[in-house]
Amino acid sequence: MSSLHPHALAAPRGLSDTQLKLIALFLMVLDHIHYFFGFTGLVPDAFSMLGRLSAPLFLFCTVEGFAHTHDRRRYFKRIWVISAGMGLILFLMMYARIGVRPDGFYPMNAIFMNFVILIPVWQGIDWLRQRRIGRGLAAVLLPLAWPLLFVVLYQLSQAGPAAWATDSLLALLVYTVLPAWSFISDGGIFFILTGIGMYLTREHRALQAAVFAGMTLLFDFVLVAAMLYKGEGFSLSLMFTDYYEWFGVFAVLPMLMYNGSRGRGFKRLFYCFYPAHIYILYALSWAACLALT
Repeated sequence: MSSLHPHALAAPRGLSDTQLKLIALFLMVLDHIHYFFGFTGLVPDAFSMLGRLSAPLFLFCTVEGFAHTHDRRRYFKRIWVISAGMGLILFLMMYARIGVRPDGFYPMNAIFMNFVILIPVWQGIDWLRQRRIGRGLAAVLLPLAWPLLFVVLYQLSQAGPAAWATDSLLALLVYTVLPAWSFISDGGIFFILTGIGMYLTREHRALQAAVFAGMTLLFDFVLVAAMLYKGEGFSLSLMFTDYYEWFGVFAVLPMLMYNGSRGRGFKRLFYCFYPAHIYILYALSWAACLALT
């Protein structure tokens, strides 16, 4: 009777997908505590600095999740439902002023909108690799070109007698059904381009890490510093105190520790936790705002 090698059942070294998500979740909560309660002056900026790693880690895990899921349509639908629901709440806050905090603040968190744009693009990349050119180009280009089409539709709507109503419907559309990267403050075009680069290189981990680090430094450090340099009083130290979005580059370290395993999953936890903790923290911050006025 043969026996198993003592290391045969040992867990692979490194971090599983679940562990990466839990790290990202913890850092995200720190970031959002600063985001919602920063006005109190009681939450240190370090919470937000550490939180810069959370979005890149969730992006990395979404790249892996989409690549390995057995049902891409269902995977997309889950993300789309959360995105559309949170987008509707954001729209009502922005345009109807429903649920806006007494000081005028409301949450702009819309990370799932980025994934609603990215997933069709990733699918299009796979179709192009399979030489399904027409379908692939449509899937890649349409989500990226949608903001340009929106501008055309917006200009046409101004000629109608009820332009305000048409404008509202178009705004509702880009915050819910068909997210447009030009309307996303929590991510946007640079985040999407980084996601495309990471998907294109996902089968070569070192190259993927280099692409992520390079694009993050370019978009969040070099370009930001170049814009600030034109203004008065610029100092490189500002990139370490006020403009620290580029700190997300350090997410490359846990990415490189990924061992390719799924881990325990906790799928429902991650899908439910994001919207739940946003609105719980927002409600608590509302109470704090009332208490301090």
